[in-house]
Amino acid sequence: MDTPNCSNQIPEANSRREFLRQTGLSMGTLAFGTMLSRGLITDARAEGPLNLKVRAAPLPAKAKHIIHIFAGGAPSHLDTFDYKPGMKDLAEKSKAGQAGVIFPTPFEFKQCGKSGLAISEIFPKLQEVADDLCIIRSMHSDIPAHGPASKLLHTGSAILTKPSLGSWVLYGLGTESQDLPGFVSLGGQVEARQAAFLPSIYQGAKTTFRTNVAANRVIPNLQSEFTNEDAQRKQLDLVHQLNQQHIQTVQKDEQLEARIESFELAFRMQTAATDAFDISKESQKTRDAYGKTELGAKLLCARRLVERGVRFVQIDAGGWDHHTNIQLAAARTGAAIDGPAAALIKDLKERGLLSSTLVIWGGEFGRTPTTAGRVNPNSGRDHWSKAYCAWMAGGGVKAGINYGETDDIGGEVVSNGVDVHDLHATILRLMGFDHTKLSYRYNGRDFRLTDNYGEVAEGIIA
Repeated sequence: MDTPNCSNQIPEANSRREFLRQTGLSMGTLAFGTMLSRGLITDARAEGPLNLKVRAAPLPAKAKHIIHIFAGGAPSHLDTFDYKPGMKDLAEKSKAGQAGVIFPTPFEFKQCGKSGLAISEIFPKLQEVADDLCIIRSMHSDIPAHGPASKLLHTGSAILTKPSLGSWVLYGLGTESQDLPGFVSLGGQVEARQAAFLPSIYQGAKTTFRTNVAANRVIPNLQSEFTNEDAQRKQLDLVHQLNQQHIQTVQKDEQLEARIESFELAFRMQTAATDAFDISKESQKTRDAYGKTELGAKLLCARRLVERGVRFVQIDAGGWDHHTNIQLAAARTGAAIDGPAAALIKDLKERGLLSSTLVIWGGEFGRTPTTAGRVNPNSGRDHWSKAYCAWMAGGGVKAGINYGETDDIGGEVVSNGVDVHDLHATILRLMGFDHTKLSYRYNGRDFRLTDNYGEVAEGIIA
């Protein structure tokens, strides 16, 4: 980026900024401009154009869109997708390196579909789509604490403020929709959508999507109550003219360019976003398949968004922090995501979208093979990062497979380990990138999502 020239203060530049400050266009454009962050970092240099226009991936891409379902709280792999029947014989015995006593899963598992994948009874609907799932049973991490582990999963760093996965994908590929944000967040923490030092147009758009919120209010103040669209269009055209004059007589101001780009997008969104977030336009049969819960509505909305070209949709689906009473709690939390996730996979498949849409589900770490005291109906599991699971569907992954393996009690990974950097590298490869080459220069250093780590899990890719 060019360095701002502060040697001459030209009155036209000041009056222009004053004009932009006073010109509302609509409350929606201002609100959306703020959502796109507080501005650009002036000492960063982008390797691509500063816009959201669609760009071709440098490598053959398997997927075009991502729906990331974050199972916050850390689901127990042993009670979901990593069945260890031999633990029944070890019940209440001690194990070296483990506190407490061995706690066999209280749930029954079933071999499902033609693939025979073993899936817990808490997911009866996902059992029906087993042949579409790629279950990674060998996830591992060094961080068994929710905050930093979640940050690591979303951004590739447990400590530094870095761009989220969705921001990197949007930065690299742009978006097929020029009337909607390329990256939409349907709930969750800020690190799940932050652009950090990437230009602010790549930040995820925070929404307040809920079934009781009108579609035109999901993005606050999207539509103006005071200025009609014709007047807004004239104001935007005038801003564009002033911007061109500013470039010719003063300098190019990329922070200002990003803000004006957000104005333009917000103007176009007034109609497009209202339509995309209105799930009442779906058939009753489709809405019934996703269920009547808020989470079901979010997954249905996610399908509508990717159908309209949105590149990345982030969904928060937490509630997995089960230190006690896991038999009841995991069944309850599992039921909340089971039907909607299965409906999403079936819906995408029926519409011909699953092959180009990568669906990801997983948490920040796993749960211990043991429980404190004796095994009883109130038993739960503590934090455990050395082994956990996740699953993917569509988007170029092999379907109906287990990838990786843990030991006989699910305590350690014994084959095909996948850490967060490996997961990110694999996701980027599915989107058509070599993770070592998708970078951004900031503060004199080339940053990337995977830092100096990450290996692609080739066995996952179809």
